[in-house]
Amino acid sequence: QSIGCDDYLGSDKVIDKCGICGGDNTACKVVSGVFKHTLTNLGYHKIVEIPEGATKINITEMSKSNNYLALRSRSGRSIINGNWAIDRPGRYEGGGTMFTYKRPNEISSTAGESFLADGPTNEVLDVYMIHQQPNPGIHYEYIIPGDNVISPQLLAHRRPGEPLNGQLGMLESTNREDEDLHRETDTLTGQSAGTFPVIQPGRFPSHQPENQVPAVQPPRQNREHNWKQIGKTECTATCGKGSQYPVFHCVNRITHEEVSESYCDSSTKPIPEEEACNLFPCPAFWDIGEWSECSKICGLGMQHRQILCRQMYANRTLTVQQYRCHHLEKPETTSTCQLKICSEWQIRTEWTSCSVPCGVGQRTRDVKCVSNLGDIVDDEECNMKLRPNDIENCDMGPCAKSWFLTEWSDRCSAECGDGVRTRSVVCMTNHVSSLPLEGCGNNRPSETTPCNNGPCAGKVEWFAGGWTQCSTECGSGTQQREVVCVRKTEGNFDVLNPYECSYLEKPPSQQSCYLKPCGSKWFHTEWSTCSKSCEGGFRVREVRCLSDDMTASAQCDPQLKPEEKEPCNTQDCIPEIDENCKDKYYNCNVVVQARLCVYTYYKTACCASCTRVANRQSGFLGRR
Repeated sequence: QSIGCDDYLGSDKVIDKCGICGGDNTACKVVSGVFKHTLTNLGYHKIVEIPEGATKINITEMSKSNNYLALRSRSGRSIINGNWAIDRPGRYEGGGTMFTYKRPNEISSTAGESFLADGPTNEVLDVYMIHQQPNPGIHYEYIIPGDNVISPQLLAHRRPGEPLNGQLGMLESTNREDEDLHRETDTLTGQSAGTFPVIQPGRFPSHQPENQVPAVQPPRQNREHNWKQIGKTECTATCGKGSQYPVFHCVNRITHEEVSESYCDSSTKPIPEEEACNLFPCPAFWDIGEWSECSKICGLGMQHRQILCRQMYANRTLTVQQYRCHHLEKPETTSTCQLKICSEWQIRTEWTSCSVPCGVGQRTRDVKCVSNLGDIVDDEECNMKLRPNDIENCDMGPCAKSWFLTEWSDRCSAECGDGVRTRSVVCMTNHVSSLPLEGCGNNRPSETTPCNNGPCAGKVEWFAGGWTQCSTECGSGTQQREVVCVRKTEGNFDVLNPYECSYLEKPPSQQSCYLKPCGSKWFHTEWSTCSKSCEGGFRVREVRCLSDDMTASAQCDPQLKPEEKEPCNTQDCIPEIDENCKDKYYNCNVVVQARLCVYTYYKTACCASCTRVANRQSGFLGRR
């Protein structure tokens, strides 16, 4: 059978994440957060306080930086990275638990530093950051017991009748006589200095688990065997303070011979207590850090590493003065490195001919970056500062200049009468002729020449007048002009029927215009149909304020907003007169008073009287 966390054989109780034996994970709470404060001063800055009893502690830097995490107790004792000494990653004891200090590889990893511990802590601990560059953020998380949680250690060390959290515990079942009985002790005489006193069964609580039958102990005088310390375990460290435990075996009380442990009472076996050993400090050693990245991606570069003189004591590694490591050869802190052979520039072609036959032009050649294997690679693989030029200017000497002309235009500027034809004239270098090396001179050729398409008498054409003013003072509008068909004679114009000019393209008589933006204006829809045909109804419309681009705006003047609702059809309702609707009896008023109009016979016999009453009632209800 297995032993549970309550030390009872056959118990299935286990410690939950809150550290409670037999707990259900509800007696604790998770405390977490991120320290993102911007720091200005270099040095130690407190991040978070880890309370006593904390478990599952995780302090992690959110990304790699040049900062360091540090840990110390509330009493001021440094645990990790104290007194400006940076410890190596490893396991460090402090606050009653073991902390694992991790610092990922400086080259290949982007993760930050971290402290991890299972806990529980037995004192308050403070986490610091040694600030050297902007804080990337520190994530912290730990678990603490909830309110009104009874600590297992408190129950184990509480004396009978002692109050628990200010209240008397309900777990005590012994009376005063039981307490007197339990105080009975039996100490062996003549034991060696390292032997623990044998504790008799009366020292333990009288209650037992339900599934465990208490063993019947023989009287003291009949016992022939007891527990004896016969030595100690091997020290856990050869130097720098280790730990060891006493070893107890079952021996004969008289002969002191070792016998099987079954001869001794297992409940009286002393509990081994830890003892310090090999307290002398370990020899100092050189702590060699990781190499930094090579200073160059190709070719010969440099890399560096940190070398510290360190000494281990009490499971902690401390940085000490370098003279303590003088008995050892100090490793190199710098080294040459070469990740690969650099590629080189190669000129693959000769210079091309100059781009111009005379004057200043350009010529090119092919330059490639070639790896040590002969392959063409990206230019970034080679040293850009050493790249040969692949383009340069070339001077082919001065060029001759002359006038360059276009042909005369085909159309005369006037459709009848005198006009002109034009051409373009420009002074340019001439790469073909062998003119003297001089400018074009002052004899610029003419750019116009006269032309005449005959007299204008009898010619028919459209005549357009001037544009009118824009139809609006702002925004988009229109403007018009008069366009008429005329015949041009010597000094006169005769207005003709537009049909005479129909074969000619007519100029536009209307065009859009825009003087300035109007800003926001009120727009509205048409009125809706009146809600009633008589005796007063109402009609509505939608009103919106729109800007020049027809989007909703709030810039319109509220005082100028058009009405959104108005009354309509206020005239009285006039019932239609039916010639066939008459009273057939003189006393139809009695039918009305007796309210007999609801019957078809009386409604027909006294049609006029019943109709008047019905119209008055509908008008009354409408007014209500």
